[in-house]
Amino acid sequence: MNQAGKQVRAPYRLQRFTHADIPGLVALSASVGWDYDERDIRTVMAAGRVFGHRDEAGRIVSSAAIIPYDDSLASIGMVIVDESCRRMGLGRQVTQACVDSVSARTAIMLIATEQGKPLYERMGFVPVSCVHKYLCDRYQPAQPKPPDHPDRPDRVSVIPCRQEHVDSVVRLDREAAGADRSRFLRERIEQAKECVIALDQRDHVVGYALSVQGPVHLVIGPVVAPDRDIAALLTDKLARGYPGRLRIDVPCGREDFLPFLESRGFRKVNQPPVMVKNARQLPKRSGTLYGIAAQIFG
Repeated sequence: MNQAGKQVRAPYRLQRFTHADIPGLVALSASVGWDYDERDIRTVMAAGRVFGHRDEAGRIVSSAAIIPYDDSLASIGMVIVDESCRRMGLGRQVTQACVDSVSARTAIMLIATEQGKPLYERMGFVPVSCVHKYLCDRYQPAQPKPPDHPDRPDRVSVIPCRQEHVDSVVRLDREAAGADRSRFLRERIEQAKECVIALDQRDHVVGYALSVQGPVHLVIGPVVAPDRDIAALLTDKLARGYPGRLRIDVPCGREDFLPFLESRGFRKVNQPPVMVKNARQLPKRSGTLYGIAAQIFG
């Protein structure tokens, strides 16, 4: 306190974080009830950059990450400010550091929290879409359909992804996301608990899905498929038999997939907005993205 009795703000140092800072970033995430773990942050750092502030004692008190996919699109996430350091402008500073790290011609997307949306609007982000956040305490698998059932999607088989399939997965993801996310996606596949693909009758890869084990949930996504039935097959393959809690975030426009999730025990808990800066809309997508990787990755 100074002589007038007003709070004196300690200096905060804005910097780019390295792998040595991962424990501090995990602790910051946990302090606000988020569940980023070491492997998540390693994937983020491998594909992008993480900025933030330290206090005088060296403690990490803010963070934000940006993942540039190609020259056309980047995604911001992991925007966190320690509760004791809020209303000091740290959130704006660290988000601006992310924005300044890419070209002004690059569209920047983020999925906003309710608390963060006003800040992003002041920084020039505009809402263009949304995601449906679904959680499940225990998955309820569907009963197999008989061989002669008219809706049984026997036109595909679902198998584990092997190395020879990865290039096809990257191609499908590029069409689904509207950007080349190959660097991130290869890292995410390495992180994944399981990666499965859908093969058509000519053994062409027509869909894929990942599951990533987090501290609280098994996160399912991305899920890329040509239609909702194949998206359901991929999701069921990853979720069936899992004894714990699950999470999946479904992009706006794929509401036809939601009844399947709800029939399997998922419940909708939130619908955060997707916001964009330096563009009027997201890049053109193929309509095949049924589940995103996580909110930080868009």
